[in-house]
Amino acid sequence: MMDNRQLRARANIVYVVVVLFAVAIAVKLFTIQIVEGDKWRAKAETISTMYRIVQPDRGHIYSEDGRLLATSVPEYEVRMDMVPSGMTQELFDSGVDPLSRSLANLFGDRTAAEYKRDLIDARHRKERFHLVKRRADHTQVQELRTFSLFRLGRYKGGLITVKHTVRVHPFDRLASRSIGYVLRDNSKIGLESGYDKWLKGVTGRRLERRLTGGIWMPVDNGDGVDPVTGSDIHTTIDINLQDLADAALERQLRKHGAQYGTVIVMEVETGYIKAICNLTRRDSNYVSDLNYAISQATEPGSTFKLASLMVGFEDGTIKPTDTIDTKLGHLQYHDRTMRDAHQGEYRKVTVQRAFELSLNTGISLAVTKAYAKEPARFLDGLKRFGLHEPTGVMIPGEPVPTLRGPGQKGWSGVSLPWMSIGYESMLTPLQILSFYNAVANNGRAMQPQFVDHVSRNGKVVERMEPKVMNPRICSKSTLDVAHAMLQAVVDSGTATNLKAAHFKIAGKTGTAQISRNGSYKTEGVSYQASFVGYFPADAPKYSCIVVVNGPTMSGVYGNVVAGPVFKEIADKIYSNRLELQQETHLAAAEGPRTPISMSGHSGDLRTALSGLHIPMVQEGESEWVTTAAGDTSVVLQPRGIPADALGRVPNVLGMGLRDALYILENRGLRVRIQGSGMVKKQSLQPGDRAVHGSTIVIELT
Repeated sequence: MMDNRQLRARANIVYVVVVLFAVAIAVKLFTIQIVEGDKWRAKAETISTMYRIVQPDRGHIYSEDGRLLATSVPEYEVRMDMVPSGMTQELFDSGVDPLSRSLANLFGDRTAAEYKRDLIDARHRKERFHLVKRRADHTQVQELRTFSLFRLGRYKGGLITVKHTVRVHPFDRLASRSIGYVLRDNSKIGLESGYDKWLKGVTGRRLERRLTGGIWMPVDNGDGVDPVTGSDIHTTIDINLQDLADAALERQLRKHGAQYGTVIVMEVETGYIKAICNLTRRDSNYVSDLNYAISQATEPGSTFKLASLMVGFEDGTIKPTDTIDTKLGHLQYHDRTMRDAHQGEYRKVTVQRAFELSLNTGISLAVTKAYAKEPARFLDGLKRFGLHEPTGVMIPGEPVPTLRGPGQKGWSGVSLPWMSIGYESMLTPLQILSFYNAVANNGRAMQPQFVDHVSRNGKVVERMEPKVMNPRICSKSTLDVAHAMLQAVVDSGTATNLKAAHFKIAGKTGTAQISRNGSYKTEGVSYQASFVGYFPADAPKYSCIVVVNGPTMSGVYGNVVAGPVFKEIADKIYSNRLELQQETHLAAAEGPRTPISMSGHSGDLRTALSGLHIPMVQEGESEWVTTAAGDTSVVLQPRGIPADALGRVPNVLGMGLRDALYILENRGLRVRIQGSGMVKKQSLQPGDRAVHGSTIVIELT
């Protein structure tokens, strides 16, 4: 057992150690606060403050007429500090009821009682960053600032708003997949990606201080750098045509129960894309979520037959007048059988007629006869057309076309005949359209383009001029034959249902059987219907392709499934473009130039002429009349606009605007007006049939 002296000695040692430790702490505190105070205060400041990147607003995306297709708008997270320094319990209790009612009325997603319960629970948990609403717009945030508690400010009422910038499409799904998106991880698709270097702007930086709850508040120290907003891009998209194409495509997809479809409209001379639609069936709706037009390569089917024959025309190995025995539409190539859609109807036909009727056997026989011994030469011909290369369109995701050749994996003894009719090759709708557009453009292949120019603050900073990929894909003689064959497809071939009343259409139907895991077995077989062409055929201005995949009802052929979409678009463009139409001239009046008025309503004209004491004579009884100069009087001649015109377009030439509008709109026509004065031209010819709701353009002078 220890004696008292040992115990005291040990106690003294412990005491000394404690005293020394306390002295050391005091010295250290003195050193930190007094001697090294400035150093540690500066370090603390750097930990709680830092320079943070400030993202700029992205530039706008416009249609060709200046309407917004994509823009950046602010979006806010609404949060609440439940225990700010200035909020007493009494203040919270008095304000939570009116605040809950206001939140319920503003957002409508929860009841006032549910909001109150959430706020009280968050108060009990002493949350500093409680989520009230994840997505609120600027107007809602402005209204929030007037609510109970929130009107007291950040440190007494607890309102916290966290701003984010999001991209929106004012025209919803119209061309949305091609315009593209900026995703939450900041990755981009569509034009948003292809033109990101112009749209993204330049980031800035600013000093911010970290507050309780992880919120960063800007500190104005005058040392920040403001972000620079991105430039605006002006697309070639015609939003009215885009709307028409979108609606026409959806109607056909629904009518035929199709899986998906795409439409592209291109300006022949420039390669500018005027409309592009991509619709996919999701349950009972059709949505725009995949860009089939640019990124989906499939076997094109019969639309490829034009390229196959043009190779032969160019090489001199095939002539359109060559006669072919199709064996009544049933041929055997090694271990595979090729059949025509309508077996037994045709036997000996010319190459041109085989193309017009889209006879698989006829086209394959012509190509096989010409290139069976040198298939590589056939492939070389396709490459001269540029069909082996992507278009280089400024939207990511375009695949390289697949054109299998001799010696490559998968090539066999049946590859040449099947390739000639659009199988064993893979191309996107845009790549097929680019080829047909080159044919329409007298052999000049244009790169497809979506953007006309880039601007900043209203001033053009860069123009995207039309780009020629190949100045001439083939000879003029080959093009002349191709033009004639494509027009004959519509005039007397597989697409006679697409004939237009006032202009010529040239194009090709396509119906491809879609392989499943490399098999074309009939069980569960799927089809792809397409139509590609251009108009007016005699002076092409626009080319267009329509592809419908997986139709299950009311037919599977290209002329029935895809063709009507093409025709509706062509009719709309023609009726709205006076430059596409033939001149409509007014008949010159003969005889002396006595006073003559505009044509119009007979009662109004009689009243006016009587008031002016001008002699007049009316020939017959008619509500609408044309005035003519007689020797001594004005002659009112019957205008010939019966009450029931059986869908015929009335003649309003020579009339004033008011009378012309009255007549045309009563016939169910939509009227577009150019100029003022008397009607000099009308886009729909008098006496022609017009569908209810058609647009007619009248030019006044």
